[in-house]
Amino acid sequence: MKVIGAGFSKTGTKSLHTALLKLGYCTVYDALENAVYLEDEWKTIFEKGWSFEIFKKMYENIDAVVDVPAFYFWEDIYNAFPDAKIILTVRENEDVWFKSLKGHMECRDKIFVQHLLEWFSPSWKRTQVMRHNYGEKIYGDRYMFDSKWFGRKMNEQLLKLIYRQHNAYVLHKAPKTKLLVFNVKDGWEPLCKFLGEPVPDEPFPHKNPKGGIVQYWMITHPCVLKMKNEMKITLASILLGAATLLGVLVYSKIS
Repeated sequence: MKVIGAGFSKTGTKSLHTALLKLGYCTVYDALENAVYLEDEWKTIFEKGWSFEIFKKMYENIDAVVDVPAFYFWEDIYNAFPDAKIILTVRENEDVWFKSLKGHMECRDKIFVQHLLEWFSPSWKRTQVMRHNYGEKIYGDRYMFDSKWFGRKMNEQLLKLIYRQHNAYVLHKAPKTKLLVFNVKDGWEPLCKFLGEPVPDEPFPHKNPKGGIVQYWMITHPCVLKMKNEMKITLASILLGAATLLGVLVYSKIS
C-alpha cells in the first residue's frame, strides 16, 4: 500500500483513482473493488471488529485505495502501512460537497438497470450487506445506498456534520509530512510533487461529474458486467419457469 485516500465520496475520488493509475499505480481499489473483492473482510470489520492484521492482509498487494468504505478507516490502514502517504480530497466547502453527493445519488436512482440488479443479481445483492453497513456506520443512514424509486430524502445537516468531523480528524491525526489536502481542481502539480512523480503531459482527469460514473460502470466495469449477466440468467430462468407453469396450467385445463 502506497497511497491511502482519506477523502469522502464526492470529493474527487474517481478523479484521484484515474490519476493514480496514470501515474503508474497499477492496482487502485475504489468503492466497487472493495465491495466485490473484499466483501467478506468488510463484513467482518463492520460486524465483528478489525485488527492490524486484517488490513495488512487486505491491502498488502494493492498500490492505493480510495473512497468508501476505506476512507473511513484511513488511520487503521495507515497503521498497517506506515510508509504509505495519505491524501485527503476535499471540495471548496461542505455545501458544494453535499450538493454533489445529493446529485450523485439522484443520478443513480434514475438508472433502471441498477434497480433490476438489486433484485436479480446475486452478486449485487451480496454487496448490499456491506452497503447497508457503511451507510449506517459512516453516513447515519442504513439504506442510503439502496436505489430509490420514488424520491430520496437526505439529512443535509447530519451529513455535513459527519463530513466536517471526518476532515477535522484527518487534519488533526495524520502526520503532516505524510498528508496532502487535495482539491482535484488544482490538477497534477500538487499531487505529483507530493508523490514524487513527474507531471504527465496531459490534462488532469475529471471523472464522475454529476454522478455519471455509475452509468459508465454499467457498460464498462467487469464486476458490473458480470452482475448484469447474472441478472439476465435469473430473469430468463424466471420467464422460462413462468412459461412452463403457464403451459402446465393450460394443458391441465384442456385435459
